[in-house]
Amino acid sequence: MSVPRLAAVVYEAGRGDSVDLVLLAAADALRRQGVRLAGAVQRNGVADDGCRCSMVLEDLATGRQVEISEDRGREASGCRLNPVALEEVVGLATAALGGGADLLVVNRFGKHEVDGRGFRQAIEVALGADIAALVAVGRDHLTAWDRFAGGMDVRVAPDLDAVLAWWGTVERAACDAQTDPRPG
Repeated sequence: MSVPRLAAVVYEAGRGDSVDLVLLAAADALRRQGVRLAGAVQRNGVADDGCRCSMVLEDLATGRQVEISEDRGREASGCRLNPVALEEVVGLATAALGGGADLLVVNRFGKHEVDGRGFRQAIEVALGADIAALVAVGRDHLTAWDRFAGGMDVRVAPDLDAVLAWWGTVERAACDAQTDPRPG
């Protein structure tokens, strides 16, 4: 039985900050294990106006931090995502996949991904290159995720131990496949 190399860390609406912390901790732990990472984790901070958070993505391959939120003024409502900045980080992640990454980490399968943009292509590139992918998916986007993943994924609890346990099964399966004397 093969181990799914695509994992969805499903989180509840309003719990994005906690899944960010899980992915940050997982990325740190996996780096210490020598895992070569591509993708991004999100670090939120308080914006200059003190009212909204600033959204920053850290590219896991380079450590580069890119502000992905737009300052649309104090009275603005709705999405503040800067799609140009998001695509910049997606480009960095996709380049890292071509450089020998072991794992793609995606901070969100959000509205852009649902609409066919954002990290969606990077996930496809990773899976096409047999690189595992770990993706945070909000429950509100789960139906779209299920259509995208087509049953090729496994659900992982938004918990550091669960994420690391999944990665351990992926690594063991890869090692077993390399040492299996039977033909493909």
